[in-house]
Amino acid sequence: MTEEKKLSTNLDTDLLKLIACAAMLVDHVGGAFFPGEPVFRWIGRLAFPLFCYCLTVGLLYTHDIRRYLGRLGAFALISQPFWILAFHADDFLGNLTNWNIFFTLFLSLLAMWGVQQKKWWLFVLCVLALALFNFDYGYQGVVLMLIFYLCRHRPALGAVLYALDWLPALWGGSLEDPLALVVGGHAVNWTIFGLLALPLIYIPTKSGLRVPKWGFYGFYPAHLGAIALLRYVLGV
Repeated sequence: MTEEKKLSTNLDTDLLKLIACAAMLVDHVGGAFFPGEPVFRWIGRLAFPLFCYCLTVGLLYTHDIRRYLGRLGAFALISQPFWILAFHADDFLGNLTNWNIFFTLFLSLLAMWGVQQKKWWLFVLCVLALALFNFDYGYQGVVLMLIFYLCRHRPALGAVLYALDWLPALWGGSLEDPLALVVGGHAVNWTIFGLLALPLIYIPTKSGLRVPKWGFYGFYPAHLGAIALLRYVLGV
């Protein structure tokens, strides 16, 4: 491993992935069964930046980026029908191109590989796809991964840029949005809770946790399938 590939941020990625999976589960349970309770969705904002950070670590440390991308893309495809059944079962065909978050992560990682390899055409194509088509978070994943990647040896600068990236949420909320946080009559966009991931990313931990990588991949379609089945049984 060459020195230039090392990060000065938290490398305890198994812990971060577990936290991200737990936050994602809370988010999806809230979206499926308690849509009027915003706290579930607020907690869920932890997941996306943590996954983006872990992908950045993976980009720098993987021995085979093509296999890494292949796994991510494969599970994005596998998860798509489960995602639709979990949240849009009443219009399955109409949501075939309403892409699950794994597709956003896949294109974000592919874009960053383009940056790493100086394949700028690939970077531009991925960013355009994320911006123009129906992907959760759009190109925000690329923005986050650029911060993590370019500031990998300067964690203080990375933390500042990370915080600044979320600040527009302070004035980007709407009183008509049931998920917004209302403070003093002012609506704060619920995405601001992505800031909660900042200390987890920039403060190193040493939990010693080790989880098989396939467990993380399999968790996504498995929990979506469980939610879809439970909604069907309960008639929700």
